[in-house]
Amino acid sequence: MNPPVLDALIIGAGFSGMYQLHCLRDRQGLSALVLEAGAGVGGTWYWNRYPGARCDSESHSYCYSFSQEMLQEWEWSERYPEQPEIMRYMNYVADKFDLKRDIRFNTRVIAAHWDAPANLWRVETEAGQSYAARYLITAVGCLSTANVPKFPGLESYEGRWVHTGEWPHEGVDFTGLRVGQIGTGSTGIQSIPVIAAQAASLTVFQRTANYSTPARNHPLSPEFQAWVKANYGEIVQTMRETRNGHWFRIKDRSIFDVTDEEREAAFEESWEKGGLQFRSEFGDITTNLEANSKAAEFIKRKIRETVKDPEKARLLSDIDHPYAAKRPPIDTGYFEAMNLDHVSLVDVKANPIVEITPKGVRTTAGEYELDMIVFATGFDAMTGPLLRLNITGRDGVALRDVWAAGPRSYLGLQVEGFPNMFTITGPGSPSVLTNMPVAIEQHVEFITTLIAHMRAEGVARIEPQAEAVADWLVKVNEASHETLLPQAASSWYLGANVPGKPRVFMPYAGGMAKYRGICEEVAAEGYKGFVLERETALT
Repeated sequence: MNPPVLDALIIGAGFSGMYQLHCLRDRQGLSALVLEAGAGVGGTWYWNRYPGARCDSESHSYCYSFSQEMLQEWEWSERYPEQPEIMRYMNYVADKFDLKRDIRFNTRVIAAHWDAPANLWRVETEAGQSYAARYLITAVGCLSTANVPKFPGLESYEGRWVHTGEWPHEGVDFTGLRVGQIGTGSTGIQSIPVIAAQAASLTVFQRTANYSTPARNHPLSPEFQAWVKANYGEIVQTMRETRNGHWFRIKDRSIFDVTDEEREAAFEESWEKGGLQFRSEFGDITTNLEANSKAAEFIKRKIRETVKDPEKARLLSDIDHPYAAKRPPIDTGYFEAMNLDHVSLVDVKANPIVEITPKGVRTTAGEYELDMIVFATGFDAMTGPLLRLNITGRDGVALRDVWAAGPRSYLGLQVEGFPNMFTITGPGSPSVLTNMPVAIEQHVEFITTLIAHMRAEGVARIEPQAEAVADWLVKVNEASHETLLPQAASSWYLGANVPGKPRVFMPYAGGMAKYRGICEEVAAEGYKGFVLERETALT
């Protein structure tokens, strides 16, 4: 028996999937359904429950902006919200718009294929359910596929191991345990101080030293909350106009426009303020290597001043890439935690991990006996969540094969050969280089308007032109090379954290505001770069 045909099938119930459901179902009156692998809404925040999990966008900017009522109703408690508070917010939104009735939880998609004769997408789930829809919209997020390194011997380990991206919902008690953590990216930097506060000992295995600036997190005062509510119109407008989608603007000045004393004072003030605004002090920090080196050396000096042990300080400040060329973390007590007597630091660049033994971790320098191992090794970012869906397009061609040498898309929204499939914040869009809700809302609204246009004009099928895909790939590469981003050879922006993954710079680095303008121009010119086929052409 064939399943009933839906207008749209959405995969994922995070920020993207929830808003896409609202736009298509409530604003367009379409039949839409969300399939979600987890037992609740939240997307990446449903899975990332590790100790210290916290957003690095400020709370009043890390939310939907499409509803004035929600902006006025909801109140965040902290400058940088913790995972449980973000989950409360996501459930508040889902309940406010009655979204859960059209979300199928505990439903993992294992395959999706394009049925050309029927002009439909057919989707299969792990439980054997089948779905059919005219439009397939992936809302699986950029950081939702955990990357567990294939260390030899992991299956022999007698202790317990966990990955920060698939954290047990019941939590983990580290009391009295000898814990080893592998990885010091954004996730590791957040989790280390919290684990250190519980564990009997914590051994941190660092391959790549990382910059981090203090978050200076704090409860939000009633006065600040009132200011935000009174100024949300201006705040939202700023987020839509800025390069990275944040509520603050990057200052239009060069590091070389000021004296050494003025630069130092600006950095000190920004350091004390905390957060991501450190990189906004000067406009050329992310584009000029000499300017960047001034910011980088300031942070390295702060690390050396904070960390008391000279060898730890050396390892933590021996950073091999420009500041912000990799995701720039912010932290609460990360470098301070390294001063604790029971926290040790192992340099696995100099002494690589050889294997996981039954008792712990063996490097070329020796074995470390551990009761628990925490993998803070990040994600198979951007492409991983999409490839895991096993999508096949026209003529049975697999997305995995089309992207074998790296992702190719048009605007990060569609892939040639996959008609009527849309990828929210897909590779080739600003996505992870921005404050994500801003990028998500723009993509969802573009897709919603495009589908409305198709229905009004009798267009049955849409996919990008080959030339448009090739041209966009050039633009993505050009945009990245106007910045210092490609200079971080180990960055997950390039897929470098996953063995065998093609080394391709995946996000669009031209900025959210510029990208928004490009999309508006594409739509104004009749969806330039897309092939639109009408109903009559298919019969």
